[in-house]
Amino acid sequence: MYDRENRFRMEETMNAGRIEFTEKGMSHMAARRCDVIGISRSGAMLSLLTQFNLPQQFYLDIPDARIAKIGSVVLKSFANNTVQIRFLRLITQKELDRIFVFSTHPAHRDRVLDVRTW
Repeated sequence: MYDRENRFRMEETMNAGRIEFTEKGMSHMAARRCDVIGISRSGAMLSLLTQFNLPQQFYLDIPDARIAKIGSVVLKSFANNTVQIRFLRLITQKELDRIFVFSTHPAHRDRVLDVRTW
């Protein structure tokens, strides 16, 4: 299903992220930190800080940009602790711009946030 949807161009970024998922059935929520190293409207590349058992479905939060609970599905895991994911909904261009404003990547150094559109 996810391979038939439109693919958008992935752009490099560097944002802090948080992965939230349920462990051991439905007993409790667990959260792990990650770095968002690439993002598009339909998916992202995550760099995990430690190696752990990542579930197929989870929520991605980007706290700096105040974007919470983006439903995500793992497409591919790589050996260097990076993961390619797809979002369950397309993120808007406004949310994408907000992510780029709070990015520490050198390509997004001059991006500013337009408060009139907030």
